Amino acid sequence: MPDSPRPRWRRRLPTALAGALAVVLLVSPASAGAPDTAPPADPGRVAGEEANVVEVLLADTAQLDALVATGVDLDHHVERTEDGVVAHAVITAGEAATLTAAGFTLGEVVHRPADAQARVAEREATIAEHVAENRAFSVAVATAPDVSDIKIIRADYYTSGANQVLSVEAKWAQGQTATTALTVERDSGPGTEIGSGGTQTISRFVDAGVYLYHRGASTVTSRPDRIRITSPTGDIAVAEVKEWLPIPDTDPEGPGYQKDFVTSYLTPTELYGRIHQLAAEFPHLAEIVELPYRTNGYRRHAQAVLGAATGSRVAVDSLTWGHEGGNDISVELADPGAANAALSVTVTGTAVRVNLATDAAGAVTSTAAQVVAALNAQAGSLLRAYTYRGSPGTGVVAPAPRTALSDGLSAPATVSREPHPVYAIRIGKHRDGSKLGVLAYAQEHAREWVPPLVTIETAERLLRNYAHDGRTKQLLNNLDIWIAPSINPDGGHYSFYDFNWQRKNMTNHCPQTGAADFLGRNSWGVDNNRNYTEYSLFDGYSGASTSCTSGIYAGPSELSEPENRNLDWLAARPNIRFSMNLHSSGNYFMWSPGAYASPGRVSAPRPTLAEESAFWGASSRILTAIKRHRNLAVTPARTGPISDVLYSAAGNSGDMLWYKYGIYAWNFEVGTSFQPQWDEAHAETMEFANGLVELMRVARDFDKDHTRPESGLSVTPSSTPGMVDVTFDVSEPAAIFYTLDRSAPTYSSTRYGSAGIREGGETLTVGAGTTIHWFSVDSAGNVENNYTPDGGGRNYRKGQAVLPTG
Repeated sequence: MPDSPRPRWRRRLPTALAGALAVVLLVSPASAGAPDTAPPADPGRVAGEEANVVEVLLADTAQLDALVATGVDLDHHVERTEDGVVAHAVITAGEAATLTAAGFTLGEVVHRPADAQARVAEREATIAEHVAENRAFSVAVATAPDVSDIKIIRADYYTSGANQVLSVEAKWAQGQTATTALTVERDSGPGTEIGSGGTQTISRFVDAGVYLYHRGASTVTSRPDRIRITSPTGDIAVAEVKEWLPIPDTDPEGPGYQKDFVTSYLTPTELYGRIHQLAAEFPHLAEIVELPYRTNGYRRHAQAVLGAATGSRVAVDSLTWGHEGGNDISVELADPGAANAALSVTVTGTAVRVNLATDAAGAVTSTAAQVVAALNAQAGSLLRAYTYRGSPGTGVVAPAPRTALSDGLSAPATVSREPHPVYAIRIGKHRDGSKLGVLAYAQEHAREWVPPLVTIETAERLLRNYAHDGRTKQLLNNLDIWIAPSINPDGGHYSFYDFNWQRKNMTNHCPQTGAADFLGRNSWGVDNNRNYTEYSLFDGYSGASTSCTSGIYAGPSELSEPENRNLDWLAARPNIRFSMNLHSSGNYFMWSPGAYASPGRVSAPRPTLAEESAFWGASSRILTAIKRHRNLAVTPARTGPISDVLYSAAGNSGDMLWYKYGIYAWNFEVGTSFQPQWDEAHAETMEFANGLVELMRVARDFDKDHTRPESGLSVTPSSTPGMVDVTFDVSEPAAIFYTLDRSAPTYSSTRYGSAGIREGGETLTVGAGTTIHWFSVDSAGNVENNYTPDGGGRNYRKGQAVLPTG
């Protein structure tokens, strides 16, 4: 790993190739074997239309590139099948018709708006259940004098190395409003006085704004038998201490390792509140950093579109933000009911009335262009009017009743409408830049609700295990960890409260001649993961769009968005050398290069073999940690460089971190949907938090590890005649690549099911006598035998699948 940021590898495409790319983005999918009708730049999403996640059935990767080039809003799911490629697109019925007309074949509907709405309802029900439990407890205490207002939930004793630890959880009836910590007294063993073993404090735990309980762990000098908690009101609870179940020595999470800290989906406001709460509770280990650029804010101008036919529609926007008075404005297009009336506008407070012109027969004659001009001339201090999407406005307008302008936003008042600060929590004993830095960030894409939970769970684990888990203490003593749970809070709030499939931020870059009107509000925004500086659309690379309504709109220029400038600021910390960008969905694990140019798939530079060794070796450890939760494996087909296993994503953040700053940057694609049912979301959070914590361990080990792994073959009889079972043994967690055809192994060879932290590797059943060539690489990039995996060397490991004799 370099000691200082590498020189920028930024490279523009040659002029001829850039010109070819400009052409391919405009041609139809016919070049990929589809019919010859090209989809328009604006596929026509209209606010109010339902959007579904729909399969798109493609013949090959060329058709996949053609689909990406349309700018359609794609899920991260890309599956190679025997029949071709299956991708998932987030589209309305109108967009589906456009894609079908362009020759693309649509398959099943995978997710519907009702699924997302059910997740919101599920979240609200969970929060309501917690509130009801608190209320019931408080009522029981208030109505029964003999019921203590403190209830001990659990008291667990365990050993961690040479340390003895007591972990306590308790609920206090006033915990929802009072922030007071509770004091736990303990005895020093059976038959001793409570208090003789000392005291410890436990702190209040709040999730999604609801108090759940107090909790905490502390080292003790002897195993206590009983504990006592006296609440601030004087009530008392006593409980016996239980022995915590032992955990295998091989598990990196030692006895009593605390985890499982999330109970529901969290909005960006709640995510930020959670990390503020953690920093306040652990001031010696954590601090909140407000990033330098505030977002545009969860706010919009109030708008309306009057009329039905394009040529006679009038679009109206307030000059002020909706919450600052724009939502109070109304516009009426009135038929005066008289002949030969002149067009006029009257303004009474915030009520605007347009008296339409009529002819001698009393028929309305005012065109949309004339009404627009009159509104701007007479009500220009309140609003701005324009014809619909570039229409000349020659159509005669239809009278319209009083119509209130609206910003279309539904979030409660607890969600700020002002430019929003973006926060990160910085964790570590030494937060001065002297220690190796690790960065984790989530919710570049607003609708991805699980990844932010992974960052919160990870922060909780790091801070709450520090005092009693030696491995966690080593991480925080030697790393400078930055966690940004929501890069895109505006879009995140919009996804929760307004349009569940929102991918982008909320900034409206569309011109008035485009889709800047009220009906386009669910198509606005910049894809924050296409707005970075390396191998971007502006450099001529594929997988981003210039259309302001596209799901992969790259913005007007690189780093045009405050969200992106914030991440660039974070990545510029000179000590940060590792990062994880958390997305969903698809169960992928990826790294650079993330972009290529079409045609020809001309890729951004690949890492050197030594650098690729570090990517692959660390991946083996991280993926094994993920698998440890419920034995769910991220498959080899979904592990590797982004442009190899998914599709081109020009201007993505991983490429910026790697090529501009020399940071080893990975990308999780968590789970199989954006907003799964809570049981699944919870499981995904637990397993990918395992992986994120393992990244911290990888970073800790990287600089001090210069030992090359060693591996060997074990051959045992198989139940199949003529076959044997083969496993690899390795001296440390490492990735193994092997061949069975006598060729030299490379990183393109088959990857052995990881040498596990808890579970063993997979068993290969091969013909007796088969020649096996292989090498192993650890998470620091050390390759066995100092082999160079380019296919040219010969110092890889060699063996035969033969049973031992004797």
